[in-house]
Amino acid sequence: MLAIEKLEVSYGQSKVIHDLNFTVGEQEILAIMGRNGMGKTTLLKSLIGILPSKSGSIKLDDKEIANLPAHERVRSGIAYVPQGRMIFPTLTVTENIMTGARKGVSSEAWDEIYSVFPVLRDMRHRKGGNLSGGQQQQLAIARALVSNPKVLVLDEPTEGIQPSIIKDIARALKEIRQLRKLAIVVSEQVVSFMMEVCDRALVIERGRFIHEAPRENLDADKVRALLFV
Repeated sequence: MLAIEKLEVSYGQSKVIHDLNFTVGEQEILAIMGRNGMGKTTLLKSLIGILPSKSGSIKLDDKEIANLPAHERVRSGIAYVPQGRMIFPTLTVTENIMTGARKGVSSEAWDEIYSVFPVLRDMRHRKGGNLSGGQQQQLAIARALVSNPKVLVLDEPTEGIQPSIIKDIARALKEIRQLRKLAIVVSEQVVSFMMEVCDRALVIERGRFIHEAPRENLDADKVRALLFV
């Protein structure tokens, strides 16, 4: 569903992402693990088009999108949930979700969102800024889903969220994958969340992948050691 070849991303003269190659299969959940400053967010922003890539190919469902602006990548089928959620605090839950839709939200889509995130139905008239961090994260994911993506990209969705809600988000991502038949790319530092949700994991360090394993062969202790060197 997503294929990246020889991707390089720079900030000015400083190269941050170095010649990366990886794929994401249909309905696969891929976790990209790494410490702060190792290139996770830069990589995800380059996929969505917020940061331009210096070179390389990004193909979404066999369509080259590396030269497209961010809004056209969204139209092509990639959606992004940024680190820190970035919901609109003065808009209601319903209004926040609708900002992600191009042509309105169908009743079926609302039902699906509320089935995955029932708390959003209960709080649909509440201002986004009055929600807890975990509720805001669920809202940000729901907003991304109404663009009907083929690939959902999430940057550290567990940041600042209490453990019980982290479990809810893991459950929701697996449910979304099943309902929508989409692929998910998630950057993360919480190993327990990664072990719960992913089909495969990559560990990034200084813009290069240093470890890769499918879920059945993942060694959580080894990943923790790589993250806390």
